[in-house]
Amino acid sequence: MPELPEVETVRLGLAPVLVGNSFASVEQRRQDLRFPLPKHFAQRLQGRKVDALDRRAKYLLARLDDGEVLVMHLGMTGRFSIDQANGKTLELGEFEDEQKPAPKHEHIVFHLADGTAVRYSDTRRFGLMDLIPGKTLPAHALFKGLGVEPLSADFTPEWLGDRLKGKATSIKAALVDQRLIAGLGNIYACEALFRAGISPLRLAGTLATKTGKPTKAIDALVKAVKSVLGEAIKAGGSSLRDYKRADGRLGRFQHSFKVYGREGKPCRKKGCRGTVRRIVQSGRSTFYCPNCQR
Repeated sequence: MPELPEVETVRLGLAPVLVGNSFASVEQRRQDLRFPLPKHFAQRLQGRKVDALDRRAKYLLARLDDGEVLVMHLGMTGRFSIDQANGKTLELGEFEDEQKPAPKHEHIVFHLADGTAVRYSDTRRFGLMDLIPGKTLPAHALFKGLGVEPLSADFTPEWLGDRLKGKATSIKAALVDQRLIAGLGNIYACEALFRAGISPLRLAGTLATKTGKPTKAIDALVKAVKSVLGEAIKAGGSSLRDYKRADGRLGRFQHSFKVYGREGKPCRKKGCRGTVRRIVQSGRSTFYCPNCQR
């Protein structure tokens, strides 16, 4: 599943095309993706201008000039391609499947006023699109339970210490809980814990004092989360199979992984003679070095 850096990379690629542009027409080739598309989806978008393109967790939010928000989620195999007026095609997304979707998997085409076409393909149809009034967005079922944005100014050691106090779950489980931190997933949680030198098995509550004050471990963890996400965005995300960035190239951050996917390989921390281990937590693979993560 694409995580925050991959979705942000797609947003950065779509923004120059969508923002300030309007939908001349929309081809809707089916009535549903993961869920049914909203009633009169194509008609409601026609003529609407995109004022801004934001991201909340792993969702893309195209804010329209009539106050509605086009909400988009890539799922596992969702991908946007852009047919520019100059004839060039850019691809954004497709995180898992190795094969390019056949034309039958191209479900929605946004035809823009300047002649650009933005095509949405999704082999498995795990993605979603919806139209939601902007004023009601925070209370919508998709968003009301989401936690803090990890790259925002609100994500501080003080905030995290207060939320972790007394927690009996593992710190890895806490980090990937979308109700706590929005958009942080399995890959970057593993990498952040390695950078902070914290074992994924450690109880979350032990990182804070009983009153919720942050410790040096929490300070290091917040810094690690922000740095690993920031570096991944600069690298265009991580291409585990065929995820592509805005210019059609593969993301590069997978070449910087310290632990993820490196089971049985030597730890990359200088001076550490440990070996990366893989365990399963909550049904997901966790990679860490038991020698230098405590």
